[in-house]
Amino acid sequence: MDADASPRTLLETGAALEQVGTGAVWAEGPCWVPGRNAVRYSDVRSNRILEYSETSGELSVYGQDVEFTNGRALDADGSVVQCSHGRRAIERDRDGAVETLVDRFGGVRFNSPNDVVVKSDGTIWFSDPSYGIDNPAEGHPGELEYGDRYVFRFDPASGELTAVITDIMAPNGLAFSPDESVLYVSDTAEETVSPAGPAQADGNPIRAYDVVDGRQAKNGRVFVRVAPGVPDGFRVDTDGNIWSSGGDGVRVFSPAGELLEHIPVPETVSNVCFGGADGRTLYMTATSGLYRIRTTATDAAAALRAGH
Repeated sequence: MDADASPRTLLETGAALEQVGTGAVWAEGPCWVPGRNAVRYSDVRSNRILEYSETSGELSVYGQDVEFTNGRALDADGSVVQCSHGRRAIERDRDGAVETLVDRFGGVRFNSPNDVVVKSDGTIWFSDPSYGIDNPAEGHPGELEYGDRYVFRFDPASGELTAVITDIMAPNGLAFSPDESVLYVSDTAEETVSPAGPAQADGNPIRAYDVVDGRQAKNGRVFVRVAPGVPDGFRVDTDGNIWSSGGDGVRVFSPAGELLEHIPVPETVSNVCFGGADGRTLYMTATSGLYRIRTTATDAAAALRAGH
């Protein structure tokens, strides 16, 4: 985007918020699936996966008793990589055929993988907080078997698994910059807010890490803080802007951390994704609903997959 352009250019002229899905208890993990012309997302606490079809305009149940899936991302082959709280695993879904890709670190189980991104080299990067073992509504009670909460890098080709970020209390949403030189990761732990308390908190951080040699995350620093609510999930567009969830909608930050846009949403937003035929529709999972709005932006990860 031109540095002198108005922040309003992030939304199409006349763009209006539209609700296209209802009935969830806690909607999360949206992913645009081009082969189905649909947005797939989790109703985590109802233990099911929902799908909204742009073709028919209908919302349907894609899967039930799905072991509390959460975040998901599209792989280069069109399959969906998803996080399972219940199985404490990273899975691949090929049109309903689900396989476990990885579920252990050092011989013990993960906590409850929460959000995931697929890098252009095919490696899978995911966060592993403990919400699925701490909250019975989102998984199964359990223990921190490796004793902490990390961000991991998994290479399906070699089977190599590495803990790449170990300094975040509750790693959650994550996304790469357009050139994949920076990894953004949010920390949604209550302890990261101001000691003054939630009513006066300065917000939970999205942290930035330099990606070194395509396989390590170094030099972690606070990029922005988001309030009200937390930066549960977010996406990066081709201009490097970060579209983050929050308690009162979506906030868009420039690569320098400047607030460019606030999109009010009447429910707490958990996560977002870009979709639609031209990739410029922003879909937002927000508590009970699925919302959308037309933008002028497109997803950075999708552009990399397309070879742009």
